[in-house]
Amino acid sequence: FCPSVSRRYLEMYQRSIDDPAGFWSEIAETFYWKQKWSPEEVCTENLDVTKGPIKIEWFKGGKTNICHNAVDRYVEAGDGAKIAMYWEGNEPDQDGKLTYSELLDKVCQLANYLKSVGVEKGDAVVIYLPMLMELPIAMLACARIGAVHSVVFAGFSADAIAQRITDCKPKVVITCNAVKRGQKLIPLKDIVDASLVESAKNGVTVGICLTYENQLAMKKEDTQWIAGRDVWWQDVVPNFPTRCDVEWVDAEDPLFLLYTSGSTGKPKGVLHTTGGYMVYAATTFKHAFDYKPTDIYWCTADCGWITGHSYVTYGPLLNGATVLVYEGAPNYPDPGRCWDIVDKYGVTIFYTAPTLIRSLMRDGSVYVDRYSRKSLRVLGSVGEPINPTAWRWFYNVVGDSRCPISDTWWQTETGGFMITPLPGAWPQKPGSATFPFFGVQPVIVDEKGREMTGECSGYLCIKKSWPGAFRTLYGDKDRYETTYFKPFSGYYFSGDGCRRDKDGYHWLTGRVDDVINASGHRIGTAEVESALVSHPKCAEAAVVGIDHEVKGQGIYAFVTLVDGVPYSDDLRKSLIMAVRSQIGAFAAPDKIHWAPGLPKTRSGKIMRRILRKIASRQLDELGDTSTLADPGVVDQLISLSDS
Repeated sequence: FCPSVSRRYLEMYQRSIDDPAGFWSEIAETFYWKQKWSPEEVCTENLDVTKGPIKIEWFKGGKTNICHNAVDRYVEAGDGAKIAMYWEGNEPDQDGKLTYSELLDKVCQLANYLKSVGVEKGDAVVIYLPMLMELPIAMLACARIGAVHSVVFAGFSADAIAQRITDCKPKVVITCNAVKRGQKLIPLKDIVDASLVESAKNGVTVGICLTYENQLAMKKEDTQWIAGRDVWWQDVVPNFPTRCDVEWVDAEDPLFLLYTSGSTGKPKGVLHTTGGYMVYAATTFKHAFDYKPTDIYWCTADCGWITGHSYVTYGPLLNGATVLVYEGAPNYPDPGRCWDIVDKYGVTIFYTAPTLIRSLMRDGSVYVDRYSRKSLRVLGSVGEPINPTAWRWFYNVVGDSRCPISDTWWQTETGGFMITPLPGAWPQKPGSATFPFFGVQPVIVDEKGREMTGECSGYLCIKKSWPGAFRTLYGDKDRYETTYFKPFSGYYFSGDGCRRDKDGYHWLTGRVDDVINASGHRIGTAEVESALVSHPKCAEAAVVGIDHEVKGQGIYAFVTLVDGVPYSDDLRKSLIMAVRSQIGAFAAPDKIHWAPGLPKTRSGKIMRRILRKIASRQLDELGDTSTLADPGVVDQLISLSDS
């Protein structure tokens, strides 16, 4: 803790609240703009649904390009020889690297290819790639020509990809033939093929599937192929020029679509625009990690999630940083792999999820102690609240009690960190996200939307917009307003619960809606229920989240079978496979609880509160069951808890 850093934070924070236009304009001016925004239009906003449509705009009228600012700018400044990316493969002897100049060449070649097949400004491109360097290259290439990228996590099933393709109607899908994660081979191209068949049934046909040959996983000749649609990346992209003109776009032009789980079955297409997101991602990265030009930065997130957008690709590169991209599993070939990588590259900033920390903690400190880790300077946590036990292990064992932890709270929708420690700015409390980032005004409200002061607990909302805020849900403005702005008029509602202690520190308490945060993946309960009910022997399902030692939250499914179908282990496995195939392995239920009936009110609403208590074995806290249509169902469920 350094008092001078604390004073500097307080000064900057106060200015960001008192004069947001001046504060953010000064920062924005450090980037390259082809055309400056209008001074009176730094920010236009309405967060109150009672006063008209929700509107958030930053730097409107300004023309820029995020790829130019992330890559060209550093090459032009003479830093082209600096390493932009290190790549570590699945096996410890597989690696690679790209300088900023080499990265620019590869981005331009892919951008030129995309233009040659008709991709234009505003067109969508779906990217389904593992953590190869080609993934951030593809994102940057789309941004360079003004195309809107939608990265789909390479763990999603064919059905899940098809949903996203049907929604955004891309001109091109970019994938690779396969990837190895640990000892497991995942045939990504086969999954994409199935998704394209499914999306075609829904009336959306994609003309080109650009496929990267990942030779370390699968050879060309073993890859399924459809002539006329499928194109090998290596056959075409390297033939294009290494120079490609930048498409200058308005600050409010779309940059990317990222689909996130909702409390209904349909994923939400979160839309981020260019200018405000660029400024916010870069600024949060710089301050939350105390970034220095000599740092080697590693974020373990996949680019299929918002963390991989803001803190693997855009945030670091906009600061001219050196980023590590890791393809493999964090515990392969053994639980010491992360620390082996830290020592190999001299990683100084390590940003990961509590799920991984808890998993490695369970394997013991012996795997950590084998490695020096002396290069580490700052640690970070993302994806869910970190429990104090894991925080202390991360701090004491991994960081040798000398590295501050940036325990960041933010969301896909916020674009960047909202509440986070700044290294050295104030004392830390294990498990607390601490204080807001510049320009962020968090408030805790009660059920009636009244702001609470001092020590309290309630719903976390944000008043006033910030540059990184998402602008809408793609093609569904009504859902955007209903989900985020109608619950509490005049505020952005995060969907999270929060407690503020007597010192003003914020403690996130998790989701208050029907979304489970398992291993940092937000999974809608409705999505899992829908997948379960698609099984011919499942009549009804209700899914709740429970505490999980490793994942943070686990997925607990109550399943009612079709009349006459007996319970069996094979059926249990079959139901889990239905979820894996429709959504992905990360959404597979941790527990299937047989349910002859579900606790429902007389109006037919499932009482999830009771299911959560049963799942968590808090049987003395079931509360009032008198409003249930059949209170006897509760005893039946309890009796079947261990079956």
